[in-house]
This record gives sequence, structure tokens and C-alpha cells, in this order.
Amino acid sequence: MGRDPAKTYTLTFVRHVDVYQAIQELHTEKGYAILALCKLAKVARSAYYKWLKWKPSKRERETLALAKEVKLHYDKRNGILGYRQMCIQLNRKRKKRDNKKRYYRIMRALGLKAVIRRKRPTYVTATATHVADNVMNRDFQAAAPNKKWCTDITELKYGNGQKSYLSAIIDVYDNSLISWVLSHSNNNKLVMDTVKKAYRGKRGVTPLLHSDRGFQYTWHDYNRLKKKYGFTTSMSRVSRCLDNQPIERFWGTYKAESFYLKNFDTYDEVIEDVRNYIRYYNNYRYTERLNGLSPHEYRRAAS
Repeated sequence: MGRDPAKTYTLTFVRHVDVYQAIQELHTEKGYAILALCKLAKVARSAYYKWLKWKPSKRERETLALAKEVKLHYDKRNGILGYRQMCIQLNRKRKKRDNKKRYYRIMRALGLKAVIRRKRPTYVTATATHVADNVMNRDFQAAAPNKKWCTDITELKYGNGQKSYLSAIIDVYDNSLISWVLSHSNNNKLVMDTVKKAYRGKRGVTPLLHSDRGFQYTWHDYNRLKKKYGFTTSMSRVSRCLDNQPIERFWGTYKAESFYLKNFDTYDEVIEDVRNYIRYYNNYRYTERLNGLSPHEYRRAAS
């Protein structure tokens, strides 16, 4: 089946409606020639006159109204939303069940795309002392919270080439961030503090805790924490980032949707950005995988 001509026509107007309105106002209030205004705006004069005569149907008026909401929501979230996230968030807000294809068509007509993620650099791991097998084996399904965790560290630059390091633990069950620590140094203490923070208020929790083979995770201090808390260690194979996919995906999402969109002059600004984004991610970033819920909503539904 071909595309509905009326739908295409409506979306063309969605794309240029602000331009047409500006032409109309300048012609009416200032007396500027329509031909000159159309040339300046790079739109066809015939298209402008079609817009003047256009009487949108009820469905077309709904599309125009939705397009305005899409643009406002896209700008509010600094361009981080693709059509899938836009569909989930606005359907929830509007209490509607519009198909994601409708949002795709509107966003394409408006020229709106989610920001592109950057490739994560590869790091060379240090000589290992306590190495574990890849017990997780890319099985990122969990029947309940606190059964499987993934952890990692990522570098965040600020100022004039200064570096900070974000360590976090994500629960595979609902992809919620259960612990994070930012530090000036990428060292053992950073990892130890992250694990200790994850265990606050949790008794009898003995998850499978997956990491890469970075020196912090293969050193004696980490092995002592393993014995203290009773978790089971699992480690990615060398140069296999997909073995730790949940946390790797989160790094990409955070950087694309927040960190790469801004310039940070100070360490405190980085902390604030991380804190704000994780609060948004855990509570308000809805996903299809979680039945349209945020990680914390999905977690509460399990309790």
C-alpha cells in the first residue's frame, strides 16, 4: 500500500506552518510582498496559497496539535528523544495509545532526530590477580531485583582536559541505577565505595556481579568485598564489551542524552549533571522493555 496523500500533505504543512504564519503576518502587518517573502523563506508561493485555503480535518488538526507537543517535548529534553521514547512519554502524558509510526512520521516531517551516540574508547586492562569466568554469559534476564548486577567505570572530561571517573552498578532486572560514585581518581577506592553504597539497606542480597577485567575488579580489595558481602563475581572476556551490555548501554545513553550536550567547567557541574540525569533515568525514562514504565516504577511493581 502507498502512503496516504492526505497524511503526507498534512505533515508538509506541519514542517512549514511557522514559516507560513510568519509570511502571513509580515504581509498583513508590514505590507511586504508575498513573492519576496516566499523566496526569502525558501518555500513555494503556490504552497503558501494552498496553506491559506487549507481546511484541515479533525484528524489533521489532531496531527498539528500533536506535532506542536512533539516539538515542545523534544526541546524540553534537549533533543535526546527518538520517536520510540517520544511515543512512550507523550502517550503516557496524553493518556493515548497512538502508534509509534505516527510519531516517527511527525518527527521526520519536523526534522527532529535523537542526538547520535559517540563510540566509547577502548581501554587496556592491567595484569589480573583475581580473575573470574564470564558466568553472566550475556544472559541479561532476571526474575527479581538484586539477582544480577553489572558494574563499570567511565571517564567524564571537564574544564581544560581535566578528568573525572563515574563508577556505577545497574540492576539487570529493571536496568535501574542502584549505586553510583564520581571521583577525581580511577582507583580501587572508587570501586569499593560503589559496591558499599549498593549494599546500603540491603540484607541477604547475594547477586551475580558482573564487571570487566579492569585492575580494580581483579585486585585483592575487591575480592575481600566479595567475601564480605557474598556476591558472585563474573567478568567479561577480553575486548568483549557486549559481555557487559547493560552498563555499557547506560553509558551510551547518558552521554548521548545529557553529557555530550553540554560543556562542563568544573567537577561540581559534572556531579550535578550525573545526579540529575540518573534521577530522570530511574524515575521518568519510560521504555517498551519495561511495559512503558520507568525502572523504579517497574521495580515497585515487583515488590
